[in-house]
Amino acid sequence: TNTPLMSTPTKENNSIAIAPTAATTATVSTLPPEPESTPTLQSDLPPTSLGPDEFPPGYNPLTGQRVADPSLLDLPALLVSVSHFPPTVRPQGGLSFAPFVYEFTITEGATRHLAVFYGEFPEPEIPLRGECEMRSEPFMQKKEVLGNRVWYDEDQNGLQDPGEGGVGGICVNLYDVGNELLQQTTTDSNGYYAFDVEAGPYIVEFIKPSWMEFTQKNAGDEDQDSDVDQVTGRTDALDIPTSHRLLDAGLVPSANITPTPDPSIELPPAQIGPIRSGRMHYAHLGGSYHNNCLIYASASPEVLEQIPDPCATVPRGAMLDIERMKRIAEQNSENNSNFNYASNLYSDEAPAGGKPALELREFWAYLNQSKWEYDAAAQAWWRYVDESNPGTAGELRPEVDRLNGRQLMFENIILLFAEHTVIKPTIVDINLTAGQMGKAFLFRDGQVYDIRWSTRASEYEQTTGLRRPIHFLNLDGSPAALRPGKTWVILFPLQSYLESLPFGVWRARFIAPEGAK
Repeated sequence: TNTPLMSTPTKENNSIAIAPTAATTATVSTLPPEPESTPTLQSDLPPTSLGPDEFPPGYNPLTGQRVADPSLLDLPALLVSVSHFPPTVRPQGGLSFAPFVYEFTITEGATRHLAVFYGEFPEPEIPLRGECEMRSEPFMQKKEVLGNRVWYDEDQNGLQDPGEGGVGGICVNLYDVGNELLQQTTTDSNGYYAFDVEAGPYIVEFIKPSWMEFTQKNAGDEDQDSDVDQVTGRTDALDIPTSHRLLDAGLVPSANITPTPDPSIELPPAQIGPIRSGRMHYAHLGGSYHNNCLIYASASPEVLEQIPDPCATVPRGAMLDIERMKRIAEQNSENNSNFNYASNLYSDEAPAGGKPALELREFWAYLNQSKWEYDAAAQAWWRYVDESNPGTAGELRPEVDRLNGRQLMFENIILLFAEHTVIKPTIVDINLTAGQMGKAFLFRDGQVYDIRWSTRASEYEQTTGLRRPIHFLNLDGSPAALRPGKTWVILFPLQSYLESLPFGVWRARFIAPEGAK
């Protein structure tokens, strides 16, 4: 069994908070065996593809996923300059809510992020936690995968709606149909879990916190509803022929237990950032998100001459209040309603032709290293960063969002190579102007793919004169399929390189452009 945590932080805006309780280790059930006959499942729902030119109403063209509030898709994107240096600014606030994040050099070994916010505003949160230790190691698939997610059913409709968060620290047990315990695991900070299994019949059991109940079972489509009995916390006995990633459990507050607020648990400030100065290539990236609103701190005179005026300025290193962020977006939309960000293809099914990739290491400088590890449970990449400290160089820790404490998790990582032009030793421009094309690598589903990036005008752009975001192509010119979800883009100079290390590990090695500090 797993040792439970002594306190459970929760979502304050739902008036739920838990005081420290006595530890319990009752994580293994002794229910009677299920009937011998078991239904057979299909491996998963048929894969879906969306884009690159059209998306159904209510779907974000920058993620290929549904949004909680479709009206937010009518507001043009906000592009926010977010600091990564000095290291005291970490963890940053809001990056986990951005559909696209661009990472790039600002010389002297340091990097910065440009976060694109569209279709959803960040919100502070105290994530719900179960009474077991959270899974902190990425799940590596070796056989078939059985699993998915535990989530907080905020509106109690039995369905996983956009914006409803996962619940970490939930104990999950795997049984055979004879009620023999086979494996145990827990959910991670985003609510995902998985088991590595052979094909066969299984029962999955979830151990709910004492102050919560399970939501209604089988309320809708298999990929959106809860699959556990509300009394036992167990799924039906199911015969699994191949990987099955649709076994979910929804949790709701218990009607019989009133949690005691824990005064030590406070909601994080509703702010994103810290905000830093503008950079030359913000002009190119800003132009690709038509009618966007650019937010940055001050910039040098050489940069200010080249980049658009910001919709709002924020003092250097300060945080941006989310309420102010919303007002800026709404004001910008009043005269800027003509835009379309559909430019990329999203598909649940991984393309053929990839090479194994379990880890991507980013080496920018001795005191600026990070990595991504693939988690086969969430089918996404977990981010880790160093402390930029000479005494701990190369020692990486999970990077979290200060708004919610969840580890950063992105479904797609793209390494993009483009020409870097040194304006002066501390100012570098990146050639992402319209009409360009270059080399890139896509990391998704534990694979890496050789692709191309392009800012060349599509038929839509030629017809309307409106630019769209950078689109990604296969080597034959067809759209490269991103996984539905968020995308992190690493911008590298042409002289930098990607190298393959043993056991599915890749290293992206930054080489500074000549003339840069």
